[in-house]
Amino acid sequence: MKWVATFVLSMMSSLALAAGGPSYPLESIETDYNDTASLQRGMATYKHYCMGCHSLEYQRYERTARDLGIDPDVMVEAIVPSGKKIGDLGTIAMPSEGAAAWFGAPPPDLTLVARKRSPDWVYTYMKTFYVDPSRPLGVNNKVFAKVGMPHVLEPLQGVQRTVCKEAPIRVDGQVQTDPISGQPMTENQCGILEVVEGTGQLTEAEYDQLIYDLVNFLEYVGEPSKAQSHDIGIYVLLFLLVFFVFAYLLKREYWKDVH
Repeated sequence: MKWVATFVLSMMSSLALAAGGPSYPLESIETDYNDTASLQRGMATYKHYCMGCHSLEYQRYERTARDLGIDPDVMVEAIVPSGKKIGDLGTIAMPSEGAAAWFGAPPPDLTLVARKRSPDWVYTYMKTFYVDPSRPLGVNNKVFAKVGMPHVLEPLQGVQRTVCKEAPIRVDGQVQTDPISGQPMTENQCGILEVVEGTGQLTEAEYDQLIYDLVNFLEYVGEPSKAQSHDIGIYVLLFLLVFFVFAYLLKREYWKDVH
């Protein structure tokens, strides 16, 4: 039994590392299916920077337009690729064989990536590319080591490098403070990510918002019926609450003569 427990623990550890577990702290975000403006901006970012390599082959353009409140004609003109119809799935023209030769492996479909990895993982992944001359594409990633994807958003974020600097001490993601002064405790740390000033088109806050919108959109396409299911669930609970009242009154009527 000991070897079985060892095997299970090793598998759990491998899965945690593959999902960006303890190896690098993930930033936490709260996605919002009701923020239509964010979803629309995220779709635009996907169109301009991701769609050339990554498909959404389990989501139809028509469903996206309906859910996001986009006029079908605008959707066809701005998002749907030439030669496709609004009712088509979000496949791409890049051949998988060629992609495997160019990048080492075909770029994954993104329809379910936020459900598989988690929104926190995708959000942190898109923010932690850094310069690494030893890699074929010149970049590496803190969440996904030895990544085979170029940093396509580098012109927006800027050139990010790892540096050594004074930084807050964190334990389980929480900044440690001095018990007397209450000030954050710091130490010289290496491997800190820092964007080279003047190399990016967006500020840090603007880039964070861009990535949030993109992840929000990817979370939506992974389960587009989630918002609708949530609304239906509220009505179901209200129905059960009203039904309980009548069921209780009926029970009292049946049992009123039983002592």
